[in-house]
Amino acid sequence: MSLIFKTVDSSQISISELMQPSHSNFNGKIHGGYILNLMDQIAFACASKHSENYCVTASVNTVDFLNPIEIGELVTMKASINYVGKTSMVVGIHVEAENIRTGKIKHCNSSYFTMVAKDDNGNSISVPGLILSDENEVKRFLKTIKRIETKKERQIEFDNANFSIEDYLSDLKPYNIKIQLPNDDS
Repeated sequence: MSLIFKTVDSSQISISELMQPSHSNFNGKIHGGYILNLMDQIAFACASKHSENYCVTASVNTVDFLNPIEIGELVTMKASINYVGKTSMVVGIHVEAENIRTGKIKHCNSSYFTMVAKDDNGNSISVPGLILSDENEVKRFLKTIKRIETKKERQIEFDNANFSIEDYLSDLKPYNIKIQLPNDDS
């Protein structure tokens, strides 16, 4: 276990960028892929600042596009370390867009990036522990633990050698699907 601990505040990062027409999609809104690219950059910066090492993206969990971003809006992304493991960190990212003429701010996206610290040879290395300084930081840490546990439970449930689709058919009835499996007589 790490003997070095850092506060959440010590590695928080914030970036702002004016959205240009070149960032837009065919619908005239800012392209989600462009926003994801910026989010990956800020996640890297936040994790690298906390770990004081090069970091790689291991996974992206929960990317919720809540509101579209318009050309000419000022996008601000705020990133902080929500959780640390032995070699990994979960970076929470909050994205807002501001209409610079009216001052109206809208929440556009929230996401969680799992980043892993690497040494010069590309091996995973230990990261500093995390000092949780307020109730919100404790809640973020606990929510991340729950997300990790849920993911593990889901993997166990569906990767189990005894998995049977028949056990889930009633769960699938309300969905807009038709199941046609090979050798299916229904």
